[in-house]
Amino acid sequence: MDGVDAAVITTDGESVLDLGPHLTMPYESAFREKLRDLIAGKGDIGAVEEELTRYHARAVTVLLRSAGMNAKEIDVIGFHGHTILHNPEDGNTWQIGDGAKLAKETGIDVVFDLRAADVAAGGQGAPLAPVFHRALVGRMMRPLAVLNIGGVANLTWIGGGDEDLLGFDTGPGNALLDDWIREHTGEAFDRDGVLAASGRASPVKLAKLLTHPYFKQKPPKSLDRDDFVGFTSEALKGQSPADGAALLTAFTVESIAQSVNHLPLPPMQWIVVGGGRHNKAIMDGLRSRLEGGVTSGEDVGWSGDAVEAQAFGFLAARSRLGLAISYPGTTGAPQAMSGGIFVPKP
Repeated sequence: MDGVDAAVITTDGESVLDLGPHLTMPYESAFREKLRDLIAGKGDIGAVEEELTRYHARAVTVLLRSAGMNAKEIDVIGFHGHTILHNPEDGNTWQIGDGAKLAKETGIDVVFDLRAADVAAGGQGAPLAPVFHRALVGRMMRPLAVLNIGGVANLTWIGGGDEDLLGFDTGPGNALLDDWIREHTGEAFDRDGVLAASGRASPVKLAKLLTHPYFKQKPPKSLDRDDFVGFTSEALKGQSPADGAALLTAFTVESIAQSVNHLPLPPMQWIVVGGGRHNKAIMDGLRSRLEGGVTSGEDVGWSGDAVEAQAFGFLAARSRLGLAISYPGTTGAPQAMSGGIFVPKP
């Protein structure tokens, strides 16, 4: 719920030919509250969707203008939208965002609703970035893992062959911690992990949190942002702001560490992208718990804040070419399959 990440990528749908400019356009606090209300089942979905789409159109316009580019140079936009419901076991996933409005506002073709076809076929609909991660790592030493820590943390495992591709949500990312920080300090997040570092995570409470059945469930598997909210509430009762932050940070780290149990081979390298890589407490925890090197995307020449936006541009190109965007090993789809809805510019 931070804002819109937008990025330009040049691709033939198979390889990453060039990674262009990118930006993050933060949401205003009032709009963040509208998104929170919507996820909680309150508010006008249509009005929030329209405002969200306008934010995305503005991000496209500002990005192109700042890069000295124009809409005619862009073939297609990959539009993720914002997830307000994700329950694939019941066949439901819902990302708000008006693809037709975005195409009209920007004058660029749009591919959106990229998860629905996978879920309709019995898949989890997430994560979708693994096929992009595979293209991005190129010939790096394998097996390796790309770890994206957003609201939820997800992992892509890439083995020695191009078909050795697994992906799943490992557990909580930043969402629980961000909500705790917002409630107890008024800040949006634990900057640099300072509050967590000043607290102590109760080993007993952490062990209890790790009994959640999700962690023993074999992948492919995926999560909604708020799937652990009720489960963690008891453990957080009576905790000081610092100790609660430390506990939630440790929960994220340990759930990632335990995800190795579901991999064919331990990664030789972990590349961390997403907002969580800015949290020193999370990164220090990962370095102490994971075998193999733990680096941020920037350490290998990536823009860690742009990877997800770049991924959806890549997926849009693959969608237009009829190439697979999800696989049995990444979402549990019955076979490799494409997806997305195409909307041409007016």
